[in-house]
Amino acid sequence: MSEYGFPLVPEETREYLNEKQLVDYRAYREPFVQWLSVFGKDPDTVEGYATQTVKRTAYRIGKWERWVWSNGDGYTIPMSREDGDEYMRYLATSDLSSSHCSNTQASLKRYFKWRHVEFDEEEWEPEFTFSSNNSANPRDYLTESERKEIREAALNYGSIPSYDSLTPTERSKWKRHVSQVLRKPLSEVTPDDWEVVNGWKITSLVWTSLDTGLRPIEVERARTSWVDTDNKLLRIPVQDSSKNENNWIVSLTTRTADALERWLEERAQYEQYQETDALWLTREGNPYQSGSLRRLIRKLCDEAGIDIENRKMSWYSIRHSVGTGMAKERGLAAAQAQLRHEAIQTTAKYDQVPVDERRDALDKMG
Repeated sequence: MSEYGFPLVPEETREYLNEKQLVDYRAYREPFVQWLSVFGKDPDTVEGYATQTVKRTAYRIGKWERWVWSNGDGYTIPMSREDGDEYMRYLATSDLSSSHCSNTQASLKRYFKWRHVEFDEEEWEPEFTFSSNNSANPRDYLTESERKEIREAALNYGSIPSYDSLTPTERSKWKRHVSQVLRKPLSEVTPDDWEVVNGWKITSLVWTSLDTGLRPIEVERARTSWVDTDNKLLRIPVQDSSKNENNWIVSLTTRTADALERWLEERAQYEQYQETDALWLTREGNPYQSGSLRRLIRKLCDEAGIDIENRKMSWYSIRHSVGTGMAKERGLAAAQAQLRHEAIQTTAKYDQVPVDERRDALDKMG
């Protein structure tokens, strides 16, 4: 028995690990349990959780960890946000009670809060929550009209007048704007920087997500090799797919394929992309993650005049709009294929709707 009133390492975990892994795991586990006890509830006011809450949280996290190890390549720490997403999908298709699923999700949120506060890792945003009727409810999603508004906002996002169309006085004004946007000294701004601000990066990123419902982890992993503009497809190889189980072929609209083609041509001109095949990077040269994507979708909503007060708007809002619209237009099987789900319902097969028909559905969805 530990000082916390319960075994620091659950018996089931002890049986899973060898001696060296057990030493490593204990050293990793204790700071988490201690943080829950002292800071977990409110780090700013140094308020921890009650002993029973710490105990239940530690138990559920241990159960999750064993599930990840058993369904992956064995023992590994720490857990990733993707591990959290996969476990939530598993719970959503299980026969476990809604209260159990909801309590488990709350425990995982505490775990990722610890990783965020103590290690400055990205926060975790679950794809859905669990309701009292034992079903999984997606986060807020964009309506059909809002999808069209976001698509247009992404086309216009950050656009400024062309350099050649401005008078010297106007150029001086817009030069300051370009300097601020690119975080570049005013004296170093050149006419070429106008093209960077008016580029196709954000448009292609947002439009691709509106078509394919890319998860944040998929935006982060996206590679130039995925893009097949000739056939208007996104080809996600097994090693880059969210679950690492299948290659996926996902439809793109003609507009999106054109935006991606323009972005690939533009991308080749930028130095920060010379040593990487990453499809999109932030201005700082980092992969997009859930936090930066959440900020982007909220800026686009503001640009489009979409009221997001009292709405949990995140990048998953785009993803769920794809699933909702595709299921409405072409049925569950098409939505399952477009969103790359292994099994939302056991009766749904992978892809019973041809790729070109799914593209037609995307055109109708906007």
